[in-house]
Amino acid sequence: MPYELYIALRYLRSKRKTGFISLITYISIVGITIGVAALIIVLSVMNGLEREVRSRFLGVDSHLRLVRQDQEPMADYQKLMNQLQGLPHVQAISPYVEGKGLIKSREQQTGVLLRGILEESATQVTDLAKNINFGQLQLGPTAAPGESELPGIVLGFNLADRLMVTVGDKVSIASFDGLFSFGRLPQLMQFRVTGYFETGLFEYDDAYAYVSIPSAQKLCKTGNSVTGLEMRLDHYEKADAVARVIRHTLPADYRPLTWRELNPNLFAWMQIEKWAAFIILCLIILVAAFNILSTLIMVTMEKTREIGILRSMGASQSSIQKIFTFQGALVGVLGTVLGDAIGYTLCRLQQVYKFFSLPTDIYIISWLPVDMKVLDFVFITVAALLISFVAAVLPAARAAALDPVAALRYE
Repeated sequence: MPYELYIALRYLRSKRKTGFISLITYISIVGITIGVAALIIVLSVMNGLEREVRSRFLGVDSHLRLVRQDQEPMADYQKLMNQLQGLPHVQAISPYVEGKGLIKSREQQTGVLLRGILEESATQVTDLAKNINFGQLQLGPTAAPGESELPGIVLGFNLADRLMVTVGDKVSIASFDGLFSFGRLPQLMQFRVTGYFETGLFEYDDAYAYVSIPSAQKLCKTGNSVTGLEMRLDHYEKADAVARVIRHTLPADYRPLTWRELNPNLFAWMQIEKWAAFIILCLIILVAAFNILSTLIMVTMEKTREIGILRSMGASQSSIQKIFTFQGALVGVLGTVLGDAIGYTLCRLQQVYKFFSLPTDIYIISWLPVDMKVLDFVFITVAALLISFVAAVLPAARAAALDPVAALRYE
């Protein structure tokens, strides 16, 4: 062990002439511990919330969409599907038709966002079938006892609640195409409710309805064309890479949209909140760092005579600087290690036992989610150690600059 580190450890453990210095040292360690632990917990919770929101979005949306730049219907979608099927990371592709309309039940009417899908392939690109909590995903012709067959429709849970309908009831949809045009009658179709889906995301549960592609094409008057293609990848993080390949492969008429681009505002705000939380909680570590700085300044004043003795025994200025830099760094290391341990332990306990619950009438989940990431631990640890080291440099340089003769005379 270098003698500078040995002396730094002795100084850290030794009793002070002034008990106030020891108190500030302990406060510094506690401050760094609290700051590091708080950063780990807050960032892990925000990671968990982002993961839960993302999983719910990807439950009803695909990893990647392909649409036309001019927003016109896509007529050659079968050819495009064959081209895209061979791309790396692409696991499944399904066409879809989107439109807006007015949905009416016996009791109520409201606006609806209509999506036409193919049952057999749509379940491979989204988790819609898993989100159906009542009824089933049946979009083909269905009949109630004593009634004629009607195409099936699956409604968002909140939408069904507002319409006051249940499985087996009939609803009518009028497409917005021609609804407000003179001389044109809107397309009107009847459907039978076959199920509800619930994602926990209000904008989906309150407005979306799923029908078969032929029904959506008839309502939206797109002929045999579709709005676009949905793609499922082997991992959602590959969406940007696959989108780049598509831009280079297909003509400029087509535009790939990743899951982040489909919900840009939400995920951008979540990233901003993470950085805001990181900066605010770093202030706790900065306060602790100022305590380290003030402690070392007072220690150098207390140890002035000992510094003079060390210099007279042959210790160089750099050795004196190392002693006090090590002392400040040790405070930072101790606080950081304790903070890492406490943060990890509390996060792990929440993952296993779910101590902290959330009101389900406000949040989309019933418990506080936690997602610990190695990079967060590394980043927080490095930041805390760096701040502690910088705080120790100034008083260490001041101690090294002391004149040994004047230091020996110091009382």
